[in-house]
Order: sequence, then C-alpha cells, then structure tokens
Amino acid sequence: MEMNLPNKLTILRVIMIPFFVVFLLMNKGFTTELTALVLFAAASLTDFFDGYIARKYNLVTNFGKFMDPLADKLLVCSAMICLIELGRLPAWIVIIIIAREFIISGFRLVASDNGIVIAASYWGKFKTVSQMFMIMLLIIHPEGTVFFWLEQILIYVSLILTIVSLLDYIMKNKQVLTEQK
Repeated sequence: MEMNLPNKLTILRVIMIPFFVVFLLMNKGFTTELTALVLFAAASLTDFFDGYIARKYNLVTNFGKFMDPLADKLLVCSAMICLIELGRLPAWIVIIIIAREFIISGFRLVASDNGIVIAASYWGKFKTVSQMFMIMLLIIHPEGTVFFWLEQILIYVSLILTIVSLLDYIMKNKQVLTEQK
C-alpha cells in the first residue's frame, strides 16, 4: 500500500491523540491546556486537509476510507471522555454522541457489505464542526459567566446536531437495513 499525503495526515492524527490526551489530563494550568488545545486543533485540521487533498488530487484509497473516519472518532471520543474526567462535560451527553457514532458505523458496515457507499451529509458535517468548537472551548475552559453560557450553548447545539444528523442519516438510508445482497 502506498502512503500518500492524505493517508500520512490521517496517521499523524492518530499519533497525535495520545499526546493530546496526556496534556489534557495533566490539568496543570494554562500551559498544558494550551498545548492540548493546539494538538487538538492541529489534529482537527488534518481531518479537513486529508479529505480535501484526497478528493482534489484523486488520492482516495481504501485505507483512507477506513482510517479517516476511525481517526476522527478516536480523536473526538477521546477528547469527550477526557472532558468527562475533568468535569467539563456530562457523561450522558457523551454517551448519546458515542452511541450515534456506533449506530452510523453499523449502518456503514451493513451498507458496505451490500455494495452501497453512504456519503456524509451536511448535518453530519455541521455536527462535526460544532463538536470541534465545543471541545476546543471546553479544553481552555475560560472563567466567567459569558464563557460558561457559551460552553453550555455549544454542548447542547452539538447534542441537537448529533441527534438531527442521526435521524437524517437513518431516514435517508433506511433501505440499507431492508436490502440484502
């Protein structure tokens, strides 16, 4: 298998996750939070660039189709689980978000087994962007009433977009569950 640039960016994202987790959980003040934020933001940017480069230069590979979404889930789920540990995100919200990821992955697996490719929807993209911003704000966790309410708004916007994107995904792809090879 050839390791093209998009695949290297995906691998880089996976490698960055444990470093991000260590710095986030160190919880030693502004410097470690800033380092965790920079690592998370850089990893999030690799998600954008690997897909963009792969599509623009026709470098889409089976490895990328498999690893890119997996790397995204590992990054976001790792971040949210750490934020539970730090008391910044309620566990029940993270459970709903992770459950959505398992459901969508199951749908994709069944679809793939039947030779169907399911494209990401705009709702899913909005969900991802809202989760990234929510996570970044919760990482730096600034003091103050305005930031508290901004965090709360982003948490619930992410939750609502998670549910809406799941429902949209199920409605658009329900034939996957009824069709068989």
